Amino acid sequence: MLDMRAYLEATPLGARLTPPELQELQARAVERSFARGAHLVAVGAVPTHWIGIIDGLVSLSVTHADGDQTMLDAVGDGGWFGEGTLLKGLAWQFDAVALRKTRAVLIPVAQFRRLRDTSLGFNHFLQDLLNARLGALIGTAICARHAPLEARVARAVSDLAQRAPSGEALLRLSQAEVALLAGTSRQRANVALKRLAAQGLVDVVRGGIRVRDIKRLSALSAAEAPA
Repeated sequence: MLDMRAYLEATPLGARLTPPELQELQARAVERSFARGAHLVAVGAVPTHWIGIIDGLVSLSVTHADGDQTMLDAVGDGGWFGEGTLLKGLAWQFDAVALRKTRAVLIPVAQFRRLRDTSLGFNHFLQDLLNARLGALIGTAICARHAPLEARVARAVSDLAQRAPSGEALLRLSQAEVALLAGTSRQRANVALKRLAAQGLVDVVRGGIRVRDIKRLSALSAAEAPA
């Protein structure tokens, strides 16, 4: 298991920074662990950190007046969230809750802003991150909740795979978590995963889901969406 400093160096973010920028980031970053069900952030709170997930799974959601929840996104291993909130200078507009035990790296707001103001590599990373997030949100809108089950499951898996650390094909994702992200039951998610496996797109293995063909998996989630 990588410690926080080694983790930051191994990430796509670390590869974008100059050695002095990376060293300063490592010196100011803080690692925290969150139990399943714990809030990483709460709606209405003033942000103090930009947050990356070393390992774990976090849901970003809003709760409506009637008590219903809408999941906006899920962030897994290697993912980041909160950059839009920090760039706009807003309070948190959503709750971030750990779906399982999660290790996170917290970057102080002052350090985030310093890199934003001075680092070309950091801005390139932010651009890529925001572009990926926008693509995921557009894809989610296209592949709405009434889309075919197989497409929703393909979308849930491909979104996390595309934002996982480069070259990492194994998602530490349980079938229950896939069901939650796809808005279905565990039993139905299992059926859909078996269909995807039969097409050579994924393998359901001990410890998670191995993505075999991310391009075809993403294409399926788009192609199966209702016109």
